[in-house]
Amino acid sequence: MAAPLRIQSDWAQALRKDEGEAWLSCHPPGKPSLYGSLTCQGIGLDGIPEVTASEGFIVNEISKKSIHISCPKESTSSKFLAPYTTFSRIHTKSITCLDISSGGGLGVSSSTDGTMKIWQASNGELRRVLEGHVFDVNCCRFFPSGLVVLSGGMDAQLKIWSAEDASCVVTFKGHKGGILDTAIVDRGRNVVSGSRDGTARLWDCGRSACLGVLADCGSSINGVAVGAADNSINLGSPEQMPSEREVGTEAKMLLLAREDKKLQCLGLQSRQPVFLFIGSDAFNCCTFLSGFLLLAGTQDGNIYQLDVRSPRAPVQIIHRSGAPVLSLLSFRDGFIASQGSHMGETDLLMLSRQSCTTLPAF
Repeated sequence: MAAPLRIQSDWAQALRKDEGEAWLSCHPPGKPSLYGSLTCQGIGLDGIPEVTASEGFIVNEISKKSIHISCPKESTSSKFLAPYTTFSRIHTKSITCLDISSGGGLGVSSSTDGTMKIWQASNGELRRVLEGHVFDVNCCRFFPSGLVVLSGGMDAQLKIWSAEDASCVVTFKGHKGGILDTAIVDRGRNVVSGSRDGTARLWDCGRSACLGVLADCGSSINGVAVGAADNSINLGSPEQMPSEREVGTEAKMLLLAREDKKLQCLGLQSRQPVFLFIGSDAFNCCTFLSGFLLLAGTQDGNIYQLDVRSPRAPVQIIHRSGAPVLSLLSFRDGFIASQGSHMGETDLLMLSRQSCTTLPAF
């Protein structure tokens, strides 16, 4: 198991100053963490800083946009990429969720500062402030059109917003606890929500109505995901004829990441169980990689890769640290995972789909 390396989030900016410093650390499993620092000794003629590492760490390579660090004692190394750009004035406190529109032009984010905002992805310019939730907004995402935003909050409400004029066009009420995650079905005539009240619900956006309770787990649903099922997977048949207002739910799977250490999969239209997997700790997030492969992350730092066709034993379990896995996203031929850290920051890792080999890490 590789010992994860971590680095100060604004290292690229800190190391562009003479004698500028940035912290770094190595966290071998079951051993005391190793802490060190990087120091800028000057800027070369090519604009690349000359950086040295404290005892126990080595700077293998550095460019204007990346640095490669190793810890020989633990035989581990990581390449860290500098951000393409940084928007520091959108929120005043931690960001709880963000999404980028399908065209890449707009971003939406929610924060512990109590706000939800839409901004220009190219320069961070604020476009809209979305106001209407009471208490924290836990999740936000664009519809496929990129013109509409779905949000869920601790006020147990789901809301749909116009990205063009910031108006709230639809409010869904029915949950008895805070909304923790959402998923959009196909082009968005239906959406799914997961709540602290232990239920997952299907909603009709056109009529602002709940089409049904998809699952009642008796435990908080921290994450939800909808994916198209491979033809070999038996999703079961619905006990009742689906409503004509259900659009695009056929041949879809619904994945629920639960607080009670269970990962649940069921047919979205049939509501029938596909499998129930018990993990090592509370499941925080989940996503589909394909029509039969999925990922789920736990509070104790495990990332489970499962095959829906044979879910009893994981394809693999990836564990880089004991920090909670907060989110997962399929990306190119692998996936991106974010993990919280004991320092209050978040590590973002890009990993290959077939192994726990770290690709360019953030």
